[in-house]
Amino acid sequence: MKTLVTINNINKIYQQGQVNTHALQDVSLQIQEGEFIAISGPSGCGKSTLLSILGLLDTASDGQYVLADIDTKTLNVDQRSQVRNKHIGYVFQSFNLIDSLTVFENVALPLEHRGASKKDIKSAVEKQLAAVNMTGRLDHTPSQLSGGQQQRVAIARALVGEPDLLLVDEPTGNLDSQNGDAVMQLLLELNRQGTTIVMVTHDERYSRMAKRQIRLFDGKVLVEQQEAVA
Repeated sequence: MKTLVTINNINKIYQQGQVNTHALQDVSLQIQEGEFIAISGPSGCGKSTLLSILGLLDTASDGQYVLADIDTKTLNVDQRSQVRNKHIGYVFQSFNLIDSLTVFENVALPLEHRGASKKDIKSAVEKQLAAVNMTGRLDHTPSQLSGGQQQRVAIARALVGEPDLLLVDEPTGNLDSQNGDAVMQLLLELNRQGTTIVMVTHDERYSRMAKRQIRLFDGKVLVEQQEAVA
């Protein structure tokens, strides 16, 4: 199995006046292609900070992050954006859909940024919306969808560019248990099809569904375990 991600001794320090807050402390981790990893821990432990660094939305204060054989520390802002758009799909807890755009237009955005042809965009968007069972909502806007439906659209948007790594921040945090379970089953199926997933969650039940669980505490890896999916 090929190593997709390597992070070595990652630290993240936020400075507020004279006070330094260590959000992450000497975190090291390898992620293999095809893994499903759940990152859990109490509020403020560094879960979302780690996910943001993995997603190239934030930078570490020091340490090394290698993604798909690319040392991200050497990248400028434009290069980081290009690598993120090519290699990473990101699903935000608040969905981050644009309400003035239709479902189709929201999902198409990453491919438009790449300059893909209209034909390729149409084919890819329809494929991903079919994968998340949202083909009947192409012309709807996000405000016309339920929370569970919005989450499915957000997942389709993250996957439309066929990224190497899917990062998911609290995918069930804004959903009731029924919709949360449905989204988790969708993620598990995507992983069975080969998608590499790193998910941040506060829900221990969902965390245990992942093949590998990492628990953070005060910015450090407290415990890591690997289990078979029930």
